[in-house]
Amino acid sequence: MVFKFTILSDEVDNFVREIAIDTEATFFDLHSFILDSVGYEKNLMTSFFMCTDDWEKGQEITLVEMESSSEYDNLVMDKTKLDELISDENQKLIFVFDMISERVFFMEVTEIIPRKSQDKPVCLTSEGIAPIQIMEEDTSVVVTKTTLDENFYGDEDFELDEIDEEGFGEMNFDDSSLFSEDPKF
Repeated sequence: MVFKFTILSDEVDNFVREIAIDTEATFFDLHSFILDSVGYEKNLMTSFFMCTDDWEKGQEITLVEMESSSEYDNLVMDKTKLDELISDENQKLIFVFDMISERVFFMEVTEIIPRKSQDKPVCLTSEGIAPIQIMEEDTSVVVTKTTLDENFYGDEDFELDEIDEEGFGEMNFDDSSLFSEDPKF
């Protein structure tokens, strides 16, 4: 048998991949083919989750064996065949491709083709450009100076002269005296 998956992204409206893969293939085979179909690097952690009709996560299938405190068994992609967990059309899965930012592809089994087998997965439809694989985190720091006035705390009874101004001195980040000459790490 062959499973036909439709893969969508909630980040890119016109992104669609349709993949046909043999039911005897492993989740690792599916993982590798999805990454190839979207041009992603294969050196990052990923996971599949079996889902309910409402996209609630259930059983996780991980790239590598991990300790888990969940109610489900720890399943690994290269040891788990697709037909062990998938048996119905419309079965929903989530493929987490960016574990840090929890970004995903939504997958659904749109067809099960009996009496057919296939040596390699095939991309039947490839529309749109996939979202970038890893979101860059903004590491810039914005420092602002707040002016204290009578409405700072949103209370008309606030008295500006009640604040100890010595405790609110300005920091000079270029001051070399802040850094020790002999760091002990």
